[in-house]
Amino acid sequence: SYIGDVVGSAVSELVHADRLRATTDFQYLKDCDAVIICVPTPLRKTKEPDVSYILAAAEQIQKSLRRGQLIVLESTTYPGTTNEVLLPMFEEMGLKLDEDFLLAFSPERVDPGNPQFQTHNIPKVVGGCTQDSTEAASHLYSQIVSDVHAVSSARVAEAAKLLENTFRAVNIGMANEMARLCYALNIDTWEVIRAAATKPFGFMPFYPGPGIGGHCIPLDPHYLSWKARQHGFDSRFIGLAEEVNSRMPEHVVTLVVDGLNDERKSLKGSRVLLLGVAYKKDINDVRESPALSIIDRLRAKGADVRYHDPFVEDVRFDDSHTEGGGEALASVELTDAELKAADCVVIVTDHSGIDYHRVTALASLIVDTRNALNGDLRRASHARIIRL
Repeated sequence: SYIGDVVGSAVSELVHADRLRATTDFQYLKDCDAVIICVPTPLRKTKEPDVSYILAAAEQIQKSLRRGQLIVLESTTYPGTTNEVLLPMFEEMGLKLDEDFLLAFSPERVDPGNPQFQTHNIPKVVGGCTQDSTEAASHLYSQIVSDVHAVSSARVAEAAKLLENTFRAVNIGMANEMARLCYALNIDTWEVIRAAATKPFGFMPFYPGPGIGGHCIPLDPHYLSWKARQHGFDSRFIGLAEEVNSRMPEHVVTLVVDGLNDERKSLKGSRVLLLGVAYKKDINDVRESPALSIIDRLRAKGADVRYHDPFVEDVRFDDSHTEGGGEALASVELTDAELKAADCVVIVTDHSGIDYHRVTALASLIVDTRNALNGDLRRASHARIIRL
């Protein structure tokens, strides 16, 4: 399996049992009773929704759509996509909703790298364009998901998904802003959050970091704010959160610069070793990872940047980055020599398999953006440790 938390043996077992088949031949769609659309929904350079993959998938379904089929869209998108984009495409073929086909939206929910929550035990929200469509889609998912939550419409299901991820982005933005303020006030951010979290009501802890990454949290709020603008609504919270979160890589660079300055070193020419480039721990996904922006900014300021990530062999930098020229940067082995040679070690992703005891024993300056180093490690270390 090319997906890190999908076991290859499980895929092999399904293939050999003839229960799973991969194909690029869209003619097979006519043999299916249910067709689920799971395609990327990125942003354009203008940060507006790009639903071209949904449209491309729908065009192929059009060619093979037959009476009685259920079509479900799972890709995260703005409220109204299922009704206003997909439904007209299928109706223009002369087919009628409910009489000839069924159409629903059910957002994908997954937490990569979290073994506690798998497909079967993550509640599934389902909203159809009609009641019949809702019931059919709910019945489909009930075969594999323990808890199906049916809602009144596809629009409600679409909006629920965007609320989930926008809620997270906004609250992470608050935590990041608090972290920057605490740094200026010389207060331990993490102790502040732990103290606040002792309140048994009215508070939910969110934690700061080097920035947000992945294919959901950095992108999905823009789908909601774009739809809001279409209706003359200014979603200021979303914009402020995006602004704060997007500034975090630069704040991390500032922490590195401050640490080096205290050691009477310039960032230019210094060797900086990043630990982790994946956007979250114990996965191999670098999409929208803040590590890439941090590397780019450090390189632009003249630093000699290296990284170690047990899950990511190499990373490439596209046109959105100023340095690198499209060339790959390969992960280095985390040797004693590498740690000793680094003028600064930056913990960007707190992978479980990294020996942080060895890191604190050998590095001279550490910037910890994930609170990866516990109190015992910090007290035993001779390194200077700067925490976000």
